[in-house]
Amino acid sequence: MTPPYCSPDRVHWQGRKSAGKEYLHENIRLVDLLSGSLPDHDHKAPVFLGYACDEGVARNHGRPGAAEGPNAIRRALGRMPLLRSAPRTLWDAGDVVCPDGDLEATQEFFSTQVNRLVREGCFPLAVGGGHDIAYAHFLGVQQALGPGVRLGILNFDAHFDLREPEPRGHSGSPFLQVASHCREKNLPFSYACVGVRPDANPGELWDRAAALGVRVVGRNDLQPGRLEGALSAIRDFLEPLDALYLTIDLDGFSSAFAPGVSAASPMGYSPEAFLPCFDLILESGKVRSMDVAELNPTHDRDGQTAILAASLIHRVLHQAGLF
Repeated sequence: MTPPYCSPDRVHWQGRKSAGKEYLHENIRLVDLLSGSLPDHDHKAPVFLGYACDEGVARNHGRPGAAEGPNAIRRALGRMPLLRSAPRTLWDAGDVVCPDGDLEATQEFFSTQVNRLVREGCFPLAVGGGHDIAYAHFLGVQQALGPGVRLGILNFDAHFDLREPEPRGHSGSPFLQVASHCREKNLPFSYACVGVRPDANPGELWDRAAALGVRVVGRNDLQPGRLEGALSAIRDFLEPLDALYLTIDLDGFSSAFAPGVSAASPMGYSPEAFLPCFDLILESGKVRSMDVAELNPTHDRDGQTAILAASLIHRVLHQAGLF
């Protein structure tokens, strides 16, 4: 069976040329995950891995188009400067794809590749694609770190994504699937959802979140005058953890900043409110892997959602002490 994978292509990394290789596209190195072992790399070298799949979005009755998200982020990110504080070795490992709507095979292959990257000392920077990426991503990180490491999930999102699989998984079910996996493996389920909105989640999901012990930081807490409460809740969540998987669903942002998502709303938060929380998490030193999900270029406006996603990744690359 042919793996659901497309090797990386430099055509997606374009931009201004410079004598000193000052732009990110000039510093990208390509690695084919099917070619064997990874080339020599620095400890915690960042590796871009696309999840070019919107089958989970379609199953969840969302707008299709997120499968084009990874390449849109590459195009936006490649034009940005790579400053001296960033690692000099940046890898693009291509895309995991979803032929014939076989989401389960896609997730299994993606999970295997994340597992491999973490075990080999890399830092996966995954880009999607639907938020069903989260179930596969968590499994890969958890299996790589092992049961002795207390791994938490912090999700920036308008939605809990705790819906029933019904019966197959989709973009609205990843964290309920993670909870079921943790229960089966006798692992703690440590999940925080930041930015969740009352107008985006029915009562059933609030009840389920409470029953599962989800740490909730609501959208209303991400506004001037209340942000310290959100930061305090995030600190409390991070404190007992050994490692963190960080996932950012772009539909948590207001459509004023992120129109190109599968479920856009003007009621989301702003980058100004998001960034202090983001920086606190990165500075904790506990993030082992992360992804940015739900970019839908079909509905983007002037590429601004892709630029937002790329800017977040750019910020990660320049976080002191992370690499």
